[in-house]
Amino acid sequence: MTVPHADDARVVVYSREGCHLCEAAEQVVAQLVAETGDTWARVDIDTDPDLQQRFTDQVPVTFVDGRQHDFWRVDPRRLRAALA
Repeated sequence: MTVPHADDARVVVYSREGCHLCEAAEQVVAQLVAETGDTWARVDIDTDPDLQQRFTDQVPVTFVDGRQHDFWRVDPRRLRAALA
């Protein structure tokens, strides 16, 4: 299965509505990419049955440059290093 990446963003966060871990991860990502000048996008897994099946127990799932980087939580130091 090909994992879609929104708008060719450098960082993609796969999440779902009502997920407190997703909201926290998105805040960390938004803050870091604002500092680095990179782009990011949010993809709601519940809009795609394949994504829902693949990621339902792991959200949020973070991808950097098309490769899975983290799930459940985003470590700011690790993400900063990946974006360097």
